[in-house]
Amino acid sequence: MAISSRVRDVAAVDPEVARILEAEEERQRTTLALIASENYASVAVRQAMSSVLTNKYSEGYPGKRYYQGNRFADEIEALCIARAKELFGCEHANVQPHAGSPANMAAYLALLEPGSTILGMDLAQGGHLTHGSPVNFSGRLFRFVHYGVRRDTERIDYDEVRAIAQREQPRLIVAGATAYPRLIDFAAFRSIADEVGALLMVDMAHIAGLVAGGVHPSPVPYADVVTFTTHKTLRGPRGAMILCKAQYASAIDKAVFPGLQGGPFDHAIAAKAVALREALDPAFRTYQQQVVRNAQALGDALARRGLRLVSGGTDNHLLLVDLTPLGVTGAEAATRAEAAGLVTNKNMIPFDTRKPTQTSGLRLGTPAMTTRGLGEAEMEQVAELLVSAITRPDPDNLARCRAEVRALCERFPLERGAIVVVDEER
Repeated sequence: MAISSRVRDVAAVDPEVARILEAEEERQRTTLALIASENYASVAVRQAMSSVLTNKYSEGYPGKRYYQGNRFADEIEALCIARAKELFGCEHANVQPHAGSPANMAAYLALLEPGSTILGMDLAQGGHLTHGSPVNFSGRLFRFVHYGVRRDTERIDYDEVRAIAQREQPRLIVAGATAYPRLIDFAAFRSIADEVGALLMVDMAHIAGLVAGGVHPSPVPYADVVTFTTHKTLRGPRGAMILCKAQYASAIDKAVFPGLQGGPFDHAIAAKAVALREALDPAFRTYQQQVVRNAQALGDALARRGLRLVSGGTDNHLLLVDLTPLGVTGAEAATRAEAAGLVTNKNMIPFDTRKPTQTSGLRLGTPAMTTRGLGEAEMEQVAELLVSAITRPDPDNLARCRAEVRALCERFPLERGAIVVVDEER
């Protein structure tokens, strides 16, 4: 049967999928995303992501492909690499990783042999699954030992990190976190790594946009390898990158392809290039500054309403909130908040006594709300609505909260937030 040349959109081809996509668009349009790892990609990023490059297969690297017809795929990838090097000031960039977890796996395989000892942050105290969780490939293929935070300050104790490193003699130290609201001292990690003869890898998945915007110290001058995702604070498509010093470039590239992946997602690389171009604009720095101000304002407003902030506050884009004073679990709080149109995620707090399926905390973030244009004044209202929904989950109050959230969403629509970084008229 001949394929029709008539252009048919998804609604004509597959009404069921179209219905689900429309419902998801409505959900995003009428709710506020407070998840620290989520953001809204711009229209330009999404256009590149859905471009004709999705049709191309291009195993290899620019100028060294295993297929013909890759002239423009080469141009896109070379452009993306050049922009990554300019933005982050690195010696080498690999822009092919499909996601953060395989980027970390590629880095481990490039630098180490299976069974090597790695020192990383404990998942239960702010780390990531790929930092040595026993249920993850990292914990199964490598011998991980862990550092955490002090019980009294809930911050990384670099003296403790040094003591563990001296005792365990890791081949690699991993710095970086998914639920740590404070600045990370990369110089201290470099010093510790040098003392024990270890390599230093930084997983800056959460803070890549903050680093690009100059509101968090960059790990690039200190780390041998840096991995990060492109869809969180960097506000790009779902994907990842690896930055490294020139001496590790060949090993990193070989670990990504052919070691771990086949053909790259050329359409995603195009979208990454667009996101990097947006991040090179001076307005992106203004946006990241507002992200941090919003996080601090939200934290202050929540603390005044009786919630305890892990470590006492935040230096970055996220807050870790202890719900113990309210007598609810993270799972209960997240469900109640979503009923009010506030989308969060349950999260363990340091030294949590509850299971990961319940937790004693919520992890909150401001990147997505800031993209929409909300500022410090709105953080006060968001805090009131969040606490009210969690503590008074009766239908009438949840309906009241939901209506106020919808009103906020109408004031700060996604269409504007996708294009305008900061609303100068407010």
